[in-house]
Amino acid sequence: MQDQHPSLREKNVPRLPRSLSQFKQWLTAHHMTLMAIADTPHSIALGSAIGIFFGFTPLYPLKTLLSIAVAWICRCNKIAAAIAVTLHDVMIWAMPALYLAEYQFGCWILNRPAAQRVHFRQFRLHDYVHWHVFSRVVWPTFWPAFVGSLFVAIPSAILIYCLMRLLISRARAPEKWTRILSC
Repeated sequence: MQDQHPSLREKNVPRLPRSLSQFKQWLTAHHMTLMAIADTPHSIALGSAIGIFFGFTPLYPLKTLLSIAVAWICRCNKIAAAIAVTLHDVMIWAMPALYLAEYQFGCWILNRPAAQRVHFRQFRLHDYVHWHVFSRVVWPTFWPAFVGSLFVAIPSAILIYCLMRLLISRARAPEKWTRILSC
């Protein structure tokens, strides 16, 4: 049987949904950025793991700053941490469901009932600048969400560390891996 022309083969391939196509493009672009960073595989992998860890936590406005700061404290790659934490921004459509699941799991772990629905129309604009609104609305939901996120963030960070270290080591020493795999 004769091979098809390359343009005909591409037409037969089913197209990805738009969101998955964008995710694939982002991942391809940043994968090459991570591979090209001039640092040790350990440093890049640890920075990526720190970024993934903070991406799963409910510290949404601070997650990028925290990941860069912790990467700086751990003396690992800050660029890798920033790229990895940005991955969650690409997957923003799935994060609300994940945050809800983390919150419910955290409530179950802490043996607390889930918070009742808060109606924000009962608050006036003046109330939002006072501490009691934060302490009544945000703070009771933060701890269960944070505890629940640790059960997703820690295994994900460990997995990403191992995976990134393996991939970067393989990409930087191709002749060594081809010898090992050919034996």
